[in-house]
Amino acid sequence: MELPSDLKYAIETELSNKSIRRIANRATGLSDRYRECKKADGKSFLNSKEDAKAYAAFRMPATFAAAYFAMKQIQECLPQWNPQTLLDTGAGPGTIMWAASSVWPTLQHMTLLEREESMIALGKKLAGYSSPPPIQNAVWRKMDITDLLQSSANTTKMNTGDTDTYDIVTASYVLGELRESNRESYIKSLWEATRGILLLIEPGTPAGFARIRLAREQLMASDAAILAPCSCNLSCPMTDGNWCHFSQRVSRSCLHKQVKSAEMSYEDEKFSFVTASRLEGYPIQGRVLRHPQVRKGHIILECCTSEGLITKTVTRKEKEKYRIAKDLIWGSAVPPDVLENNILDKGTCICLRRR
Repeated sequence: MELPSDLKYAIETELSNKSIRRIANRATGLSDRYRECKKADGKSFLNSKEDAKAYAAFRMPATFAAAYFAMKQIQECLPQWNPQTLLDTGAGPGTIMWAASSVWPTLQHMTLLEREESMIALGKKLAGYSSPPPIQNAVWRKMDITDLLQSSANTTKMNTGDTDTYDIVTASYVLGELRESNRESYIKSLWEATRGILLLIEPGTPAGFARIRLAREQLMASDAAILAPCSCNLSCPMTDGNWCHFSQRVSRSCLHKQVKSAEMSYEDEKFSFVTASRLEGYPIQGRVLRHPQVRKGHIILECCTSEGLITKTVTRKEKEKYRIAKDLIWGSAVPPDVLENNILDKGTCICLRRR
């Protein structure tokens, strides 16, 4: 997939008068700081406006791709849902806002919470290139989520200055930046601000999935319905050493390739996510957890279902099932007809190999 044309143009225009080498060096420094979690004492990862622009160049496309993928799965379960309001916490330069507007053109009011002034300034500039008016008119609020939680220890309400609840609330790549002691109250406050869907996204690593898994358990304990990617509200069947994550391929622009010193025309963003819902959606029977293995005369699917983890083999002799299976990709919902007669006993798990 590619970024929306107006967002792609906005990034390239805002960085057009900057040295590619300087942006690349900034991007490398940012990547190192994120990877090594150098956020001691709540210090910022960003040190300048150039850092914010470097972030937009090297991270915005992949973050957009992950959010778009997750939101399309929400739309799959709620095809008639037309959200009007969005709250994005830890918004960065507004990536989630762009993805949400691409999936739901009905969005009219968007509030973004971000603590870095350089990110807010860049986000507003990028929004100025947007054709949908709601992006241009988004409300930006300078707010540190950690300070907000600490100052409101006796309440779970987020005082955004707009409204108490929103149709969709998001937090993308934020949980890992919070102290463990703050995560539970943070998720609780997000859920209290949600009147429709809460979406949490983290890196597709064992540590990122562990945070998503704990958030899922907490939300289930609060009577939230888990909408995606899961097929049920039961305990996660993943065993030690395995983790649920997905991959989205995003095209690299010339600028993106130069900043990353990359030769490939694309990159694959791996991420874990969960969506909690106060709405009634269409349940899925299973989801493909890895790239389907296409073999001579058959296709092997590794799936998560309401009965546990299964390996489903579809042969060419099963003409209709085989036709459907050929179109399935990593992350696809699996139609019930494809899964029938192949569910393993409850509690039985396949070994998911890392790919």
